[in-house]
Amino acid sequence: MKNFKIPHVFIFLSAIILFSSILTYLVPSGQFERITRVVDNVEQTLVVPGSYQEVPKHYSVKGVIFGDAVSGKSTPISLLGLFTSIPKGLNAAAALIFFVFIIGAVLALIQQSGTINVFINLLFHKFGDSPKLLTFILFVSLASSSTFLGMGQEFIPLVPIFLLISKRLEYDRIFGIGLLSIAVFTGWAAGVTNPFTVQIAQRIAELPIGSGIGLRVISFIVCVGLAYAFLMNYGKKIKKNRARSVMPDDPFIINEDVCNGGHKPSGKHIGIALSAFVLFSMILYAVQTMGWGLIEMTGGFFIVGVCTILISGMSGDEAMNTFVKGLEIMIVPALIVGFARGIQVVMEEGMIIDTILYRASLLLEGKHPMVSAQGMYAFQTMLNFFIPSASGQAMVSMPLMVPLSDLLGISRQTAVLIFISGDGFSNMLIPTNGILMALLAIAGVPFEKWFRFIWPLFLILTVVAGLFIAGALFLNY
Repeated sequence: MKNFKIPHVFIFLSAIILFSSILTYLVPSGQFERITRVVDNVEQTLVVPGSYQEVPKHYSVKGVIFGDAVSGKSTPISLLGLFTSIPKGLNAAAALIFFVFIIGAVLALIQQSGTINVFINLLFHKFGDSPKLLTFILFVSLASSSTFLGMGQEFIPLVPIFLLISKRLEYDRIFGIGLLSIAVFTGWAAGVTNPFTVQIAQRIAELPIGSGIGLRVISFIVCVGLAYAFLMNYGKKIKKNRARSVMPDDPFIINEDVCNGGHKPSGKHIGIALSAFVLFSMILYAVQTMGWGLIEMTGGFFIVGVCTILISGMSGDEAMNTFVKGLEIMIVPALIVGFARGIQVVMEEGMIIDTILYRASLLLEGKHPMVSAQGMYAFQTMLNFFIPSASGQAMVSMPLMVPLSDLLGISRQTAVLIFISGDGFSNMLIPTNGILMALLAIAGVPFEKWFRFIWPLFLILTVVAGLFIAGALFLNY
């Protein structure tokens, strides 16, 4: 295992796309009927339970090479379809990809102004002698942003900052990316009011938005506490013996320009920070109350960038050069998001996602509620590999899980808890998660190294989530 090395991320994701394409020849095709409805001015597409119908496959030489669509039949992915799945994935994820580009460019502008530098130095000046307190503040802040507001991809451009923090605290590269990603993914998985998981699932389950918050808050506290302890235990080990690092031979050379400058913010720095904070808060408020999506959020970040340029007093050439530099940094992470989406494209076009969902639902019927609940949890975790989009998963699985939970004597609130846990914890180690792969690419951490580091925490949190689900059943949550 020590010599095992996963190939470049694009090769790795392409191999998964190839494997998924082969599955379209082996797994029966089928589909559920779907209906659309509008909830709070948002159109939702829902699966109709009990409507699954197997679709016969159409095989032909032309179909294998170019694709050969026949009405009423499913055509497995062709050789041409294999290669077009990547641009289709890029197209399907266009809004997210452009969002990733823009937040990278805007944060490059903020960093060029010296604002990030001076506030990072201020943090170290205040808490540099208390690394545990500094890391705790950062960890809890990130986890809270994720669990309450559903923030995740917004933090991608901050990876270099967290690597710098790790280096200055004498940890390694893994600790730096872990400080950011573990906090974000744990907060997401133990969602309290996450609009992309909790609120969508509760709407589909016809539950009051925000109901059942008590148990979710307890779950969040426990999971974040365990995740933080895991990270700090790793940090303690590598400080005592660098050879125990997951990347012991890594020289950990990074751009330390952020170390330059003082720790006393000027009026310019305070103005940029305040404008960014106010505008960012307004963006998040609009997401929560006005149904803003990625397009509107991207426009909001454009405004943050313009305000940064005006307040900083940058020249036009300096601002645009910095803007372009920020775009360049995000090219690989943005493309990874599109490649990961290509996997979903293949499975949808091959019409095998609904079959996997249907077969799993049959396995859960007729079992003891405790067994069924844990089975639902395992299925949601598996489904996250193929549909890493939380809202996409909710629209596919929740319309089936809700009536299934009714039949099995499992409360709908527990079904929501199962969904957010199954959707969430596996995000920290599945290679189809575009955000994770983008974070690792920027941090310079090979996936196999990250997997070796993170899998024990994944197992711990998976067991803990299973216990909370069992407790929810016992309490008739």
